[in-house]
Amino acid sequence: MAADLRPPRWTRDQQLWVEVFAAANFAGLGFDVLLAHAENQFRRESEFLPVYFSLAAAVLLAAILPLRRRSPAVWRDVGYLVGWSAVVLGGAGVLLHLDSRFFYERTIRSLTYAAPFAAPLAFTGLGLLLVVNRFVAAETLEWAQWVLLLALGGFVGNFVFSLTDHAQNAFFNPLEWVPVVSSACATGALIVPFLMRVTRPYLRLCAWVLGAQALVGLLGFALHVQSDVHEPGATLLERVLNGAPPMAPLLFPNLVILALIGLWALAPHLE
Repeated sequence: MAADLRPPRWTRDQQLWVEVFAAANFAGLGFDVLLAHAENQFRRESEFLPVYFSLAAAVLLAAILPLRRRSPAVWRDVGYLVGWSAVVLGGAGVLLHLDSRFFYERTIRSLTYAAPFAAPLAFTGLGLLLVVNRFVAAETLEWAQWVLLLALGGFVGNFVFSLTDHAQNAFFNPLEWVPVVSSACATGALIVPFLMRVTRPYLRLCAWVLGAQALVGLLGFALHVQSDVHEPGATLLERVLNGAPPMAPLLFPNLVILALIGLWALAPHLE
């Protein structure tokens, strides 16, 4: 009998990649929200909800992953429940964050200095990703476009985060403009496949652009950690809570992974 020289199934299972990506991101999101809300010592009890939800979603998605082949109906329905719940939670979070200041003053300044209003949309994006992963067949062009669209939305959010967060200190360090410019470049590169027909060489160009985003994120993480180490405070945790958010720049390489999955899935559908 001839040996099967094809790569393992999991290397060709795009649906599995997205499912693992979503579960890992819910776990990371829970830790990120925990740090963010600890800054004001969880002033509202509702601020515990996204932490609990994130951890529960990560555990639940990991638990049902083996059922994807054996009990697809259970995997599908539980995923829908987690996905749509995340969408609702993200929308409610945006309203609560804006209510912290923006709805009272309704100015650009209040928007910049309010709680990061777009941050809860991470839940919405992950929820939609779970829904798409079940509603659309993974081998289709539509699935690839949806994944790419969600990655594009993430980079638009990165642009907003980088601009508003760094505007708080008036871009004191010129390097703070780098994530603004780089996320704008990534947005421009990823929006082209939705506007016109592209070729595989263009996808390789996008991959290079995404590689630059990953480097920007890792550089930002190092700079944020360095800033926190020198931040005034009795303990390292206190410095992290009051200083630059160390996890924020890691959203760049995280979105790079999702965008690369979308590009990989899109490639077979191009001429």
